[in-house]
This record gives sequence, C-alpha cells and structure tokens, in this order.
Amino acid sequence: MKLAKYLKPYWYLALLSPIMMIVEVLVDLKIPDLMATIIDKGVIGQNMDIILSTGLRMMIYVIIGGIGGISCSYFASAAAQSFSCDLRNDTYKQVMALSLEQTDQFTTGSLITRLTNDVTAVQDLVANILRMFVRAPMFFIGGIFMIRTLNVRYSLVLAIAMPIELILVIGVVLKASPMFQVVQKKLDRVNSVVQEDVAGARVVKAFAMEDYEIGRFDTVNTDYRDTTMKVQKVLIRLGPIMSIIMNFSIIAILLVGGQAVRDELAAGAADVHVGAISAAITYVTQILSSLLMISMMFQSVSRAVASGKRILEVLDSKPTVVSGTETEGTEEAKRGEVVFSDVSFRYPGASGRDVLRDIDLVVRPGEFVAILGATGCGKSSLVNLIPRFYDVTGGSVMVDGRDVRDYELGALREKTSLVLQKSELFSGTVMDHILHGAPGATEEEAIAAAKIAQADEFITGFNEGYQTVIAEKGASLSGGQKQRMSIARALVRKPEILIFDDSTSALDLGTEAKLRRALRENFPDTTIIMIAQRIASVTEADRIAVLEDGVITACAPHEEMMKISPAYLDIYNSQLKKGGEKNG
Repeated sequence: MKLAKYLKPYWYLALLSPIMMIVEVLVDLKIPDLMATIIDKGVIGQNMDIILSTGLRMMIYVIIGGIGGISCSYFASAAAQSFSCDLRNDTYKQVMALSLEQTDQFTTGSLITRLTNDVTAVQDLVANILRMFVRAPMFFIGGIFMIRTLNVRYSLVLAIAMPIELILVIGVVLKASPMFQVVQKKLDRVNSVVQEDVAGARVVKAFAMEDYEIGRFDTVNTDYRDTTMKVQKVLIRLGPIMSIIMNFSIIAILLVGGQAVRDELAAGAADVHVGAISAAITYVTQILSSLLMISMMFQSVSRAVASGKRILEVLDSKPTVVSGTETEGTEEAKRGEVVFSDVSFRYPGASGRDVLRDIDLVVRPGEFVAILGATGCGKSSLVNLIPRFYDVTGGSVMVDGRDVRDYELGALREKTSLVLQKSELFSGTVMDHILHGAPGATEEEAIAAAKIAQADEFITGFNEGYQTVIAEKGASLSGGQKQRMSIARALVRKPEILIFDDSTSALDLGTEAKLRRALRENFPDTTIIMIAQRIASVTEADRIAVLEDGVITACAPHEEMMKISPAYLDIYNSQLKKGGEKNG
C-alpha cells in the first residue's frame, strides 16, 4: 500500500480505465443474450427482420465495447507507465542518497534488478488491477446473473464446477507465492555476475579467464532457470486442468440444455429455447475464464508483493550518512582549512582494531600536504572522511571551522573535489566529461582546466578534439589520459579543497611536475591534499605526513622529514637514492 501514493497523481487515468472496462464487459455480457434471440426468434422462427435488427444492435454494441476496451487499455497503460516512471525515479534518487556502506550491502546487481525487473513487476500489477480487477469480477458476477435468467438448471453446472476450480486456484497461488522472492534473488545474482564481468572484461581477458567466467555465469544462470522452472511447474498445471473443467462444464450445459429442449418439445411449447444453450455455453466460459483471470491476477500480486518489498527495502533505507543543515563554515574560519581532531575510524561491521587511530592533523588554507604510507595503512580512508563518504567513529573532522557532520552534504561536497585512485569516466564527449565536474561552467573554463591538468595536448590531438566521444569507461584512453581527464573534471569546479587519492600514479614524472607547477600557479589559495606512492611526487609539498598502521607518525617538510622519520627515510632511500645509484 505504501507504493499506492505513486498512483495518486494519475487518479483520473486510474478511474477512467475501470469505467471503460465496465462498458466493455457489459457489452460482452449482452452479446450472448442477443445471439440467443437471433437463434430462437430469427433462425428458428424464420423472422429475417429480427435477425437484421438484432444483428445491427450487436454491431453497435460491439463498436461501443471495442471503444471501451481500447480506452481502458490506453488509460491503464498510461497510469501504470507514469506510476512506474515516478517510482523508478524516486528509487534511483534513494540509491544515489545511500552511503557507500549501504550500496555495498545491497550489491550493484541487486540494485539494478530492483530498479528494472522489480519496478516492472509492480507496474504490471497496476495495469492488471486497472483492467483485470474489474473485468474478472464483473464477468464472474454478471455471468452468474445472466445464466440464471436463462434456466436455473444451468446454475447447477456452475455449482459443481466453481468450487473445484476455486480450490485449484487457491492451492496453486499459495504454493507459488513464496517462490517469487527466491526467483528475484536468483536474478540478482545473475545481474551481479554480468555486471562484474562486463566491468572487469579487460582483467578477464588479460588472465584468459573467459572459460571460468562463462562457467560461473552458467552456474548462476542455470540456478535461476531451475528456480523459475519450479515456479512454472506449479503454474502450468493450472491452465490445462481448468480447460478440462471448462470443457466438462460445456458438455454438461449441452446435456442439460438438450434435455430442456426435449422437455419443451414434449410439452408442445410454442417457443423452443435452443439459443439459450448457446448463450449458456458462452456465460459458463466467461465465468470459469474469469476465475482463471483471477488466478493469474493473484500470481501477478504474489510476484509484485515480493518485488514491492524489495523496492521498499531501498526506499525505506535511511542513509547512514545523514545530511546536516549548514551550508557555510564559521565566519572566523579561513576557507579551505581541514582539521582532523583525535580521529578514529572503523568500517561499519568490521571487526578488529580501528583503521585510523588518534589522528591529529591541521591542513591550513592554500597548503599542499602529502600523505605517504604503505598499502593498506588507511590513506584513502583518511581523505574519504572529508567529503563524508564515511563518518568518523571517534573525534571530528572540521572544514572551515565546522564539523563536516553539520554541513548539508551538497554544500560540503561543493567545497571539495576528489580525484579517485580509479578513474571513473562517463559516456559522452570529452567536453561533457570535464563539465560533469561543474555543469554550470563554460567550455572555456573546461579547456582551461584541461590545460592545467596537462590533458589539452592529447585532447586536441583527437580528430574531433573536445567533441570526441569517449568509449565506455574510457576504454579508448590510456591510464595516464584517464587520470588527467579526471583531474580536469575536478579542477573545473574550482574547489576550496582538492584531494588527489593516488591519482597521478599513471603520469610520468615530467608530466606530474608540470601539473604541480600549474596547480601552484592557478590554484594558489586552494588546499591540496595528495596521497602518493612515489616520493618524487611529494618532495615539493609544504608538509608530508607519514601514515603507519593507521597512525600519523610524523608530519613536516621534506628536509625535516629526512631527519625525524625513519619510515620516510626508508621510502626515500628505496625509491630515489638506491634507484639513482643503479641508474648511475
């Protein structure tokens, strides 16, 4: 019922659809009665006038019914499509609002299934409700009323057939309903494997793992097929058995009707109601078919309920990173200042000791601070706390004199630009990609950002220049080109705080040096925090912090670090001094 609110804006369509269906059903219920009149009074009574006049009425009714049916389908489809469009939009907005922790919990494949297959299942239910939930009950009730007007004995056939059919329908629905949620989970797994393999296609090919991945997909796909077949095996029994019941009911109608005609002939009745047999057969078919429609609707309901629960799991999820209300720092604070105060951090649900412990670090406005450390020491975790990808478990992170948890998320992230370790490129032209960092920027500003990022030279070398279309995920670009494109995207928004998460690793030292000089010249007031693996990338930094096992052990300029930090000296010697001796 929570999802019903998405249909409220389209209430007029939802109302018109069943009204038009009522028109169609009334026509369908009237046609057999008119046909009986033609047979009894026109054909048997040899009255051509009745045949023509009644036939004309039938044609008019059929046209009216056709208009009703077409209108019903249009209004129902329009309402269902609009409903699903709004629902999908809100679900997608919620997915975008989820924290990284929650996105990981749902998994990418599951979120894709919920946004596509599950929303479609609920959409189908809405369309069925607006059409079949009116059509089936009206045929059922109207058919029973009409058949009783023909001959009470025909009702006895229904009295025997309907309970059998109802028991069958209820049994099938109860057995199939719990299985739909299992089917959706299996589909989640199929989508997850597809997403992983498509995203990691280069890795798969590089390690010649195609056969392994094909086998892995075959396993989950076969599991999905087998689970779906279990549901279908339950459902497929319904149609044939109900057809048998319907055919036996028709035979019974013929027997009862034939006996009624013989009785009328034996009694010397003036009117013999042979046409009533034809009408009764049609009504019985409509009544029993309506039960089959109802069973199909319950299947749709069962599947949609399972899908609706999965959608609501997303919609009802409260982001673990809750937005604050402040949009600016304190008046006395300088813009671009970042303060880590007694910070500790542990990933949600993780066991063991904290990833970061007792972090105290002040990054002054316009300062260039580098962070070095071994793989897995917590460097990326540290900078991810600034834009609140995760929240601290202890202490606080301050930006412009205000705790980041007090900021409105959009306002906080407007202050920062983060160039990720893995370059994520979106489809579109080079210009589109750069402007993704600041949609309101001009093309001139985008080109200026590309020049600072040392990307202009290779971009202008493309045949279409900045209008060159980038292949999916930047497959047509080298690692260094992708990194420079990502840097240009970060620079175009002119942030107060610029964070490089080991995002210059694919650049040669010469290009990286040009980038640093360009940043100094064009962004003198921007606070720069750079995570790096190469010591040559950070020797010019104002200060260098060494992170060891989640703790900052030293933070000072290069010359001082050489004296006070054994870890820094070891890195320097391993990368530069010994490397220089070998080269010499």
